[in-house]
Amino acid sequence: MVNSVEIKEVGPREGAQFEGINDPLHWKTHEKVRLVYALARAGIKTIEVTSFVSPRAVPQMADAENVSSMLQLIPDVTFNAVYLDRRGLARALATQKYKITGRILLSASDAFAMANVRRTLDQDLDEQRYLINEYHAHATPVTEGVVMAAFGCNYEGAISIQRVLERCRLLMDLARSAGDSLQDLCLADTMGWADPEQIRRTVDTIWQRWPHLRLSLHLHDTRGMGMANVYAGLLAGVQKYETAIGGLGGCPFSGVAAGNVPTEDVAFLCEKMGIKTGLHLGRLVACVKLAEDMVGHKLPGRISHVLVPSSDDFQAVKTGA
Repeated sequence: MVNSVEIKEVGPREGAQFEGINDPLHWKTHEKVRLVYALARAGIKTIEVTSFVSPRAVPQMADAENVSSMLQLIPDVTFNAVYLDRRGLARALATQKYKITGRILLSASDAFAMANVRRTLDQDLDEQRYLINEYHAHATPVTEGVVMAAFGCNYEGAISIQRVLERCRLLMDLARSAGDSLQDLCLADTMGWADPEQIRRTVDTIWQRWPHLRLSLHLHDTRGMGMANVYAGLLAGVQKYETAIGGLGGCPFSGVAAGNVPTEDVAFLCEKMGIKTGLHLGRLVACVKLAEDMVGHKLPGRISHVLVPSSDDFQAVKTGA
């Protein structure tokens, strides 16, 4: 079991991505930025703000540059952005607002990759090589890999652990061929297929092969297993989690959508287990209320329905950057 965890907040990006499927203008640009500032005031140190993807495919992310221009850097807080190809990386770099890490990614599901980025595995490998060249052009080594759909896929069904290990090996080979070495690996349960035993088995198997890797989990709650999977990850020794305030989110290319595990619920679980997060639970719940006002409906997180933030908590998260 771990003594402390690092939580990366992906709610602003995931929330805008999913809540805006039917109405791309549902979330105003200034509201997205306001939520980012509120989360920082709740103790979040790493926040995924937006995605630099095709505005034709994901019109709700068409304001990525506008969000970035409004964003003021905050001491000791890191802003990240998602990009899936070299064009997206170039757009993110141009804003000068995001920490660019040498991150490469592959899907464990070929069918999901085709739906998500319209690329075969060979095409995806070529795109990652182009990304690596761009990273090196900006003096950024490749140190992080992501395996999407690592636990199952709505298009292909169950994903074997052998397939996951193969994708891990491909990512490592890509980095090694460029003279770099992966140090971090994120396993993304993109469509919410994972169960606790699968989490334990996958984590254990990867660490048996590559014990130096720092693993993180990106979990969705599509089948009601999200928090159980967090618990399994904690018991297995995973110290980094990607979560979303209130349980915001969902992938528009997954065939069915459900949010990420809620940041405040993960923080509450860790608190009860004596695991340090560095987060302020009352302020996190105040952030949930802010997010609910923005989306116009209740969010699926649980602790926010029974814990009432103080007036000081509300005031703290409403204060500007």
